[in-house]
Amino acid sequence: MIKREKKQWAVVSFSTTTEALKTEANAQSLGLNGRIIPLPREISAGCGLAWRNDISQKDTLEKILLDNNIEYNSITVITI
Repeated sequence: MIKREKKQWAVVSFSTTTEALKTEANAQSLGLNGRIIPLPREISAGCGLAWRNDISQKDTLEKILLDNNIEYNSITVITI
């Protein structure tokens, strides 16, 4: 069996699906390599969707959220 190496990710949780989709559109237009994922168990609240992005792009991700007035619950660093 091949074991996948675990990696740290910046995970943004949202209250609404609309905010998650706005994040996806804005992040992809700027070339961020993240994606929408189901909300991890470690993060308890939200709409059920989250945006996962490489930890190295966390600052850029935060800027996108602020610049585009995207409402989010939290940005959590998790290892998966």
